Amino acid sequence: MCLEAAIKVILCRPPLHLAHLTSISCPSVFSLLQFLSITFCFALFLSCNHPPLYSGNKMVMTDLLKPEEIKKALDAFAAETFDPKKFFEMVGMKAMSAENVKKVFQVLDVDGSGFIEEEELKFVLKGFSKDGRDLTDAETKAFLTAADKDGDGKIGIDEFEALVHE
Repeated sequence: MCLEAAIKVILCRPPLHLAHLTSISCPSVFSLLQFLSITFCFALFLSCNHPPLYSGNKMVMTDLLKPEEIKKALDAFAAETFDPKKFFEMVGMKAMSAENVKKVFQVLDVDGSGFIEEEELKFVLKGFSKDGRDLTDAETKAFLTAADKDGDGKIGIDEFEALVHE
């Protein structure tokens, strides 16, 4: 009966807020609805297919690199041809200080974990421009192999900086 009541609340009382559900007398249904709400929000976040280019006070790539150089580099790499070292040189990162390269890394580290994981790496070109394409699985693996010197399956800030300046 608790589940039926919760479903009626969801279907019959828009807009739905979790505060409305606290009156349901069955704690397990409330917990289930909390879980479903969180799961839905997470799924919605993942469905965006690319990282945001700007988040709060976080820097954007054009704060660090010239838009025309980014565009030229993105245009130079058609599908299955991405070479991170050449790309970094084309956008002017090879000439940047280690400190500024690390700022670029922080823009690309969408989740703020201190690492660029394989899933983030797939969308790395979108971090340079919303017009950037997704890397193919092969390009993503090759990029990860080139940069991940300690073999932990993710790229740390120092590994990234080292790859840029190789």
